[in-house]
Amino acid sequence: MTPHRQTRPPLKHAAASQMLGAMLAGGLVWLLFPALVGQPLALAGIQGLCAALVSHLLRGPVWWLPIHLGFMPLAVLALGLGLPSWVWLAGFAVLLLVFWRTDRSRVPLYLTNAVASEAVAGLIPDEPVSVVDLGCGDGGLLRRLARARPDCRFVGFEHAPLTWAWAWLGCRGLPNIEIRFGDFWSHPLGGYALVYAFLSPVPMQRLWLKARAEMKPDALLVSNSFTVPDIEPESTVEVADARQTRLYCYRPAG
Repeated sequence: MTPHRQTRPPLKHAAASQMLGAMLAGGLVWLLFPALVGQPLALAGIQGLCAALVSHLLRGPVWWLPIHLGFMPLAVLALGLGLPSWVWLAGFAVLLLVFWRTDRSRVPLYLTNAVASEAVAGLIPDEPVSVVDLGCGDGGLLRRLARARPDCRFVGFEHAPLTWAWAWLGCRGLPNIEIRFGDFWSHPLGGYALVYAFLSPVPMQRLWLKARAEMKPDALLVSNSFTVPDIEPESTVEVADARQTRLYCYRPAG
């Protein structure tokens, strides 16, 4: 399988945008707005604008722009609360356990809602089959599918420790669900009639190559919201939910 080609490391890109934004903001304030030197929140706002501009010029993802805009102003506001240092350490630990190394996987925590879960259930063959969720989050989709199809076997993968524990605990009462901790990339997909993924645009090409090499000809790959680059889906399911979800259906080995 061809290795996934990574673009510029996201943390380095974000750090560069913030640092260059700070330098640009410092120059602007020194030249044009010297009266703002004693106003931390105003300085942080200018830095956020500059960081977002730099990120845009460096072709960072569009969804990073509000993060760059708000990062420094929120940091200034948070420091003004006077909270003890352990609070910030605890908050960082919780975020790490929930999201884990999103900077490497490039996959945020996306949860499949109940309406989309019903649409996925409608794609499962009538006969008893095995279904896998590649990045199952809190296990909500698997719980709904397992209750709707007790004749089927469901497997979920989750690499974030706290999120995996959440899914594992929530699914313990359902005997037809197995929640596995870790990376799904080394797990073979040949035993599943339906492979479900709600990831991000970044790993879709790699997932397609893995699916083509391992899935059976009649097996279905279902991607929530994100298409495989340059590959036309066999069909698209329009979900009548608030976010107007689309399920892109492929038969990689068909």
